Amino acid sequence: MPKRLLRPFLSNLALASALVLPAAALAGGHAIALHGEPKYGPDFEHFEYVDPGAPKGGSVRLSALGTFDSLHPWILRGVPAQGLSQVFDTLTTNSADEPFTEYGLIAETIEVDPEGYWVRFTLRPEARFHDGEPVTVDDVIWTFETLREKGHPSLRSYYRDVTGAEQTGEHEVTFHFEGNENAELPLIVGQMPVLPEHWWADREFDRTTLDKPLGSGPYRVAEVRQGRHIVYERVEDYWAEDLPVKRGRHNFDRIRYDYYRDADVALEAFRAGEYDFRQENIARNWANAYDFSAVRDGRVQREEIDHEIPTGMQGFFINTRKDRFSDPRVREALSLAFDFEWTNRNLFHDGYTRSRSYFSNSELAAEGAPSDAELEMLEPYRDDLPEALFEAAFEPPSTEGERGLRRNLRQASQLLAEAGWEVDDGRLVHTESGERMRFEVLLDDSSFERVVLPWRRNLERLGMDVSVRTVDTSQYQSRMDDFDFDVTVQLIGQSNSPGNEQRNYWSCAAAETPGSRNYAGICDETVDALIERIIHAPDRDTLVAATRALDRVLLHGHYVVPHWHLPAFRLAYWDKFGRPETSPTYSLGFDTWWYDEERAADL
Repeated sequence: MPKRLLRPFLSNLALASALVLPAAALAGGHAIALHGEPKYGPDFEHFEYVDPGAPKGGSVRLSALGTFDSLHPWILRGVPAQGLSQVFDTLTTNSADEPFTEYGLIAETIEVDPEGYWVRFTLRPEARFHDGEPVTVDDVIWTFETLREKGHPSLRSYYRDVTGAEQTGEHEVTFHFEGNENAELPLIVGQMPVLPEHWWADREFDRTTLDKPLGSGPYRVAEVRQGRHIVYERVEDYWAEDLPVKRGRHNFDRIRYDYYRDADVALEAFRAGEYDFRQENIARNWANAYDFSAVRDGRVQREEIDHEIPTGMQGFFINTRKDRFSDPRVREALSLAFDFEWTNRNLFHDGYTRSRSYFSNSELAAEGAPSDAELEMLEPYRDDLPEALFEAAFEPPSTEGERGLRRNLRQASQLLAEAGWEVDDGRLVHTESGERMRFEVLLDDSSFERVVLPWRRNLERLGMDVSVRTVDTSQYQSRMDDFDFDVTVQLIGQSNSPGNEQRNYWSCAAAETPGSRNYAGICDETVDALIERIIHAPDRDTLVAATRALDRVLLHGHYVVPHWHLPAFRLAYWDKFGRPETSPTYSLGFDTWWYDEERAADL
């Protein structure tokens, strides 16, 4: 049992342990759902959001920003190339129209211990790596042990409740768990890639490499030019081609990613026809940058596709490992100085909605006052939490109304004074240490400078000395891995079924783990306890309540200056593609599109 289960949760978990098992796979089945039953039965032929008769062929050119120096995505070192996940198959694969259901891929069947202490996968004998060698139980066990010992540090947290794996049959592998309270563990283990032990036998796993990796997935690496481009080719004799979970997917013969220095250069390359498909994330561009001849005559299509994916939290992440940011009043002052309304109106053409939750665009976002279920989880920690958390949902500062920004800056000055910071000769200094409030906003995309600079002007009005620095992708990634920054822009995405990954985002253990995504350095007993409550939720209602409670605590901790979100995909693409009539609920589903020869010929 995880040691971070605190206070009232210990007694509740004993009851929950008999309730959390994913019943769909108890006897050994084709799929496993975290809550409820899988949507697709054992005899399903394909997912509803694919066209099983989609033609294979053609090529697609995509873009990536920055650079890459590795084809090894499973370790901390290096910047891996885009698209590498297409090379590696996993034990199971998820559907994109259910919150969290995994279907067998390399694994033909999935069986969960009735008491919840293990999960067993029976491998498909036909599963093959690209060199023709079979995928074996030994490969599965070697992959698990290697990822946990030498892989990315966050994987150790992800698999920390998995005590080991053993061969229990010719094609069977069983994973054992420390306890039986974590219903997500069987699904998490199923998401593990299976790597070829024989290919790695004469290679060092903990070092970067530009060797073309060997996998068992639908694509293999065909061409590499470090930092410039990478090309994948479809595996014609792909072993899983006719499985129901793969029908209608992975239709392009070749997928090429070209790397560009920044977003502006990438946009100009798209307009010139240098690549084919673009997901536009900049509202200014969506409003102004697509009035060119290819759009006007229909050769380039634009559309917005709504989705139900939680949009997560994008914002200015504040590194609380720095002493100057340890006081939540200082962090709240930083938030008060950000004028979202001006930014949205002047930079984004009012194209965005302000984020008020770490789980926006979903039922997981906290609303109104806490429910009875939330209060049951929060009450033991009331003395450590702000009273406002118990009264209403969090609202980020607004500059609407008379003298809105001036009002907010005045409130920020009061908070800073309460935290021991006062203005002396125009400079904000700490009254005891004499330290000046000075920090750097670190970026890896120059397009964000136009957002940061107006915020910096407001912060300077408070007496702060703020610098803005944009660095290349490799340096940025290295500094993120080592938490070597003051403030940065990040996005933490979320799913409809949060679970073990929350440890990597917010827990005390992750705050000390290089390469984790706990950028803010959060270490809080209440947060850790609520994460465990999410992981061990016995049903959907409890999961929602626990997630909303965590949302409230994170928001009132002011670890992030919230930005904005859009519950839709903005797409621009040269009109050479076909796609299914039905879009998946929780994904863009680009792997279900195909190359349309007639449309391409018209271009």
